[in-house]
Amino acid sequence: MKIYGSFILGGLLFCSVVLIAGCSTSELVDIWSNSAFQSPPLNTLLVISVGKKSAPRRSWEDAFSAELAKHRVTATPSYRLFPDALPDTDQVVQIVRTKGFDGVLVIRWLPSEMIPQYSQGYGEYEQHVRYDLSTERFITYYRNIYYAGYMDSQKVDVRAIDVWATKNEGQLIWSATSKTAEPNSISEVRPDIVDLVISELTNRHFIASGR
Repeated sequence: MKIYGSFILGGLLFCSVVLIAGCSTSELVDIWSNSAFQSPPLNTLLVISVGKKSAPRRSWEDAFSAELAKHRVTATPSYRLFPDALPDTDQVVQIVRTKGFDGVLVIRWLPSEMIPQYSQGYGEYEQHVRYDLSTERFITYYRNIYYAGYMDSQKVDVRAIDVWATKNEGQLIWSATSKTAEPNSISEVRPDIVDLVISELTNRHFIASGR
């Protein structure tokens, strides 16, 4: 019974490792904040997602704009003003002046990273049944099997997020990099990244707290 219990425990531990490895988690790294920025929280933001594909651009801009609205920020996705293509720097400057945005949030895709990862070895008991001719009975026995560890690599999805204040010729007030380990799909991790960024901006009083 003790051996059989160890076999069950080993199987459960293995399943847990597999499940954990299969989950994608996001984090913010290389966070920088402009401590000299003393203006009131931003009220009107232009949201720009830099990318070649239209659908992801719109999805990212909509996601940030919707969450910013919960913090009393009037956010405008750039695709509503520039539906055909991303605006260049001169166009952004012009629209900021025309519409009176006091901030710009930019999210950019960066090349993915491949991080070496060691998968630790583990052991488990394997059950076998054989027929013993001498006793004319079936005998159950267990064999300990060890699976050796191995080196692998993990793909990490990387994005840069910058927030600019438009006053005084414009200045970068906050910047960070998001990293997500082996995302199954961007739609699954997008809400996590948005929440992390908005939480940071709220804590640093760059935007107001929620309603």
